Amino acid sequence: MADSLPMGEASVKTLETPAAAGGTTSTDVTSPTVAAGETRRGAEDTLLTRLRVPRRPRIWFEVLLIALSYWTYSLIRNAVPEQKAAALANADWIWSVERGLGIAVEHSVNHAVNSVTWLVVGMNYYYATLHFIVTIGVLVWIYRFHPGRYAATRLVLFATTGVALLGYYFFPLAPPRLMNGQRFIDTVLVHHTWGSMASGNLKHMSNQYAAMPSMHIGWSLWCGLTIFAVASAPWARILGLLYPAATLVVIVSTANHFWLDALGGMLCLAFGYTVSRTWYGSLPHRLPRSPLDTTPHPATAALLNRLRRP
Repeated sequence: MADSLPMGEASVKTLETPAAAGGTTSTDVTSPTVAAGETRRGAEDTLLTRLRVPRRPRIWFEVLLIALSYWTYSLIRNAVPEQKAAALANADWIWSVERGLGIAVEHSVNHAVNSVTWLVVGMNYYYATLHFIVTIGVLVWIYRFHPGRYAATRLVLFATTGVALLGYYFFPLAPPRLMNGQRFIDTVLVHHTWGSMASGNLKHMSNQYAAMPSMHIGWSLWCGLTIFAVASAPWARILGLLYPAATLVVIVSTANHFWLDALGGMLCLAFGYTVSRTWYGSLPHRLPRSPLDTTPHPATAALLNRLRRP
């Protein structure tokens, strides 16, 4: 009488067949349950791998994505409660910390620059315009001439901006020009220039107590590092490094930020690079200049298929 098979085996042995050497062999048939599970995992791994491969960007998708993302960022940032009392208290704390560290020179810089009218007026317009113009210009440049690096570079910017929202929510901070008793000069109001969404007639369109971290520094440093890492012309690389340095001087001179706000922007940018490096497996400038995979992105393909359905 044959021995009974052990219960719970995941495979079943088939009938014995002759082997080449005269012996017998047996073939294991994998359990259907195990095969299905492995197939699902394989499909998920394949989709994840495809999503992480840089592809040539589509202009319509990028314009839509950037517009939607900035609208969402502005909506969330301005929806954060303007906690005036907490923001002013945090500003006093930041100011005391900087004085303890010996770096509280914002007041002196603000008054010195304000005494030179043409210089401070130029800084007001710099603060109001280049923040957007240069950032969009760098995005367009990478899109046009380095398409293989575009998605990873854009992800750095998006992740940096996204994490900054946490700072606005959990650490409301008044800029120096709004502090009580410190006599900082709001250069936009004094010189009647259009220089800040948080000053003058435009102040009600923006949360005035969202100074930490400084996205003027986060974005300008992103621009500068991107240009320095990718550009081939030495003069362009030098300008790339000078741009965030000039921005730092501007945000302090116009009393819109403390030095430590700039440090917060740098930390957010470091987070953005970490996210991009983790997702794509490499820093943006180390990726191929042109994408190796020319097929549509899975997300774009899914959206197009949905739009084409009757």
